[in-house]
Amino acid sequence: MNIAKIKVRLLTIAVILLVLTLLTYFEILAVFPQELMLIEGKEYIYKFGTPMSVGITADKSNILKLNGKELCEDYKVNLNSALKLQSNQTGKVNLKLKLFGKIPFKTLTVNVVPETMIQPCGNTVGVKIFTKGILVVGVSSIKGNDGNEYRPCADIEEGDTILSVNGKQLENVKEFSQIIQDSNGNSLELGIERNSEIVNFKVIPIEIQDKYKVGLWVRDSTSGIGTLTFFDNKSKKFGALGHGITDVDTGSLLTVNKGDILESSVISIDKGQKGEPGELKGIFLNEEFKIGEIVENNECGIYGQIINNKDLPKNALVPIALREEIKEGPAIILSNIDGRKVESYSIDIQKVMKNNYQNSKSMIIKITDLRLIEMTGGIVQGMSGSPIIQNGKLVGAVTHVFVNDPTRGYAVFAELMMQNLNNIK
Repeated sequence: MNIAKIKVRLLTIAVILLVLTLLTYFEILAVFPQELMLIEGKEYIYKFGTPMSVGITADKSNILKLNGKELCEDYKVNLNSALKLQSNQTGKVNLKLKLFGKIPFKTLTVNVVPETMIQPCGNTVGVKIFTKGILVVGVSSIKGNDGNEYRPCADIEEGDTILSVNGKQLENVKEFSQIIQDSNGNSLELGIERNSEIVNFKVIPIEIQDKYKVGLWVRDSTSGIGTLTFFDNKSKKFGALGHGITDVDTGSLLTVNKGDILESSVISIDKGQKGEPGELKGIFLNEEFKIGEIVENNECGIYGQIINNKDLPKNALVPIALREEIKEGPAIILSNIDGRKVESYSIDIQKVMKNNYQNSKSMIIKITDLRLIEMTGGIVQGMSGSPIIQNGKLVGAVTHVFVNDPTRGYAVFAELMMQNLNNIK
């Protein structure tokens, strides 16, 4: 064999090893979350099934044990074997993870919290959200008085959020419209949030029949009904919906400036069927009477502070189940599909995605209760947030329906919702 062929083979082997290393890196990166919540005094078994080793270093001692040993010094584990994590006391610890014990790839924050008894709800609520700034839902060209076509906002995109004009914070659509009219055609500098970054664009309004326009379709609020999942009797914080509120036109997650949850009542049902999701039709009973205030809207629901809980369901307090405790099999949901009455309905948890740490599609569930299927066809819009109870614990909340099978859908882990609740001020 000549030297050239040997070099080619060695290069090929090197490339294969590099590719395998990169695939391993991304596989393990996906397996480990950014944040993990554990209950004080509990023991958890994690199975990753990946034949790779990881080095772990904790920045604090006495909070966690791994496989029976204090987790503080450098600790090397093989992910092909089950890991036993024991939470000793409340606190927060950061775990620095290194692939093969050498290549840093992630810091995992573990929050050990005391076991909390929370109030599951299941009642529908009116939801009103006013966005931070105003959301761009469309960009168009406009014809000026001279008959020419202009596109003053060519650099602006659907999904952008306009936060300021000429350095002044923008509150609502009405204010933005007035600023454009008062511009007399002079250039305006728009401060825009795009992909979590702030960018500035200059826009020159165009005169059309004694009015000025810039060719933007914008929105500053949204409203509808959803289901209150739970609230904490001690902190008075609540979690609802189980998934984020997005703009109907752009699909962008709305950033909350302020918002309220209100009393509502279900007045009718559009029954779901294959290819056509159903919907609960509801009304706001009293827009002046707030149940709570919304402060956060993210991938796993809306969160905030309860102001008045006297008319909320008085269900028995239950603990939060962590994902390791959830089993495939029977469970119940609490849901409000008629007036203001909350009832329990049987479901089956068909699949548990225990490695899902990012979004609201943590479990696949199926409605098995014939009463609910008869009335709604299964899961319908407005039921999002309906709490799921299994073995006396809150395991999650209904989030999405399968369009081609309304009896089935997704649910989010209660653990993820509780983590979000703990993060709000």
